[in-house]
Amino acid sequence: MRRRHPLPALRATAAAAALLAANAFAQTPTEAELARKLDALAAELANVKAQLQQLQQQKAAAGAPASPAAPAAPATSAAPVAAAPVAAPPAEPATVFSGYGELNYNRPKASENTQADVRRFVLGLQHRFDAKTKMVGEIEVEHAVSSADDPGEVEIEQAYVEHQLNPTWAVRGGLFLVPMGLLNENHEPTAYYGVERNFVETAIIPSTWREGGVQLAGSFDNGLALQAGISTGFDLTKWDATSTEGLESPLGAIHQELSLAKARDLSVFGALNWRGIPGLQLGGGLFAGGATHGQSAARGRVTLWDLHARWTPGRWDLAALYSRGSISNTAALNATLIGNPTLIPKSFDGAYLQAAYKLWTHEDYALSPFVRLERFNTAKSYADLGTGLTPSPAATERVLTVGANFQLTPGVVVKADVQRFRENKDNNRLDLGLGWSF
Repeated sequence: MRRRHPLPALRATAAAAALLAANAFAQTPTEAELARKLDALAAELANVKAQLQQLQQQKAAAGAPASPAAPAAPATSAAPVAAAPVAAPPAEPATVFSGYGELNYNRPKASENTQADVRRFVLGLQHRFDAKTKMVGEIEVEHAVSSADDPGEVEIEQAYVEHQLNPTWAVRGGLFLVPMGLLNENHEPTAYYGVERNFVETAIIPSTWREGGVQLAGSFDNGLALQAGISTGFDLTKWDATSTEGLESPLGAIHQELSLAKARDLSVFGALNWRGIPGLQLGGGLFAGGATHGQSAARGRVTLWDLHARWTPGRWDLAALYSRGSISNTAALNATLIGNPTLIPKSFDGAYLQAAYKLWTHEDYALSPFVRLERFNTAKSYADLGTGLTPSPAATERVLTVGANFQLTPGVVVKADVQRFRENKDNNRLDLGLGWSF
């Protein structure tokens, strides 16, 4: 009986692993849990390649024929001719560079305020120390120029080490993105619709939002992904009651970004996402922690949570999200701020519905019109300070955004939209944008 050679089986295994990795990447290329699965698949594929290379070398050393059906060469007394060496498959690079960027043009109703901006330019890298351990880092420049006299910023967006404990669980330590909402961990311009990031996930969830700490991340075969950890949090002592920054985003005004961050009060967070049905994502997140760090007699605690869903049946891309935040003990915290225009709100929330449709495709081109309806209130309620002293709740803003994303090639997108505001109609505007990610 002729012995079956394992080479075709190894090739089939390698092809299957590569196909599975490609399919996973095509569905959700920037999601953390699928990235971990791809890493595991890459390691398995590298192992299969190594076995294939070893078999080819053994075959060459033994002078094996190219095909099992080929007749054996006649025996001669001459020394056998050495087989040509088989080239080893290229090794997976240990260090990989990435990046994204966006250039935006905004023309509001008051056209004298029209502006163009290099909104963000980000360079990132991943370095794999071994099959289980890697470092992830990103550095970001906002508004093109950063100096003492310019509004730009240079910041570290991510800087953490991840170690795969087993096929299910990984641990991260360092500066990482908080797993909240649909946008915060997937914020590249090619990953969302519209020129600007939506208001709910910037004014209520302060994307892009990162904290320093440690977290566990688990990915299960039933489509469930779990993240939980301990991290730094917000700093209420940074609240500036004389500016309007807190009305634009309460948590954006007091985030720390691990820049000399006060860390006496730590926070806990958790996120759960389920993708057990192809094209469907259901999930939510919770973040809570003290925010006064022993520097105020009144102790304040920040709590933020969200629920979200995304469904991509066929050419459709449908999404919905609701998020609510609260700050405790604001009556005492505001006692010394009375008389200023912007006091600390007790609660704030927002929600949106979004629908996009891939209307036209040709080769790498793709045109996807979309519509998004969102409402948000950054000061939905205030704690009672007494008659005549308690601020009135802010009006709930409602924004309708209609536009389209045009994919020039995978990784490059041109965007256009119009936005209409119900409360502050002076904010009505036309937006144009160019973005990329790799």
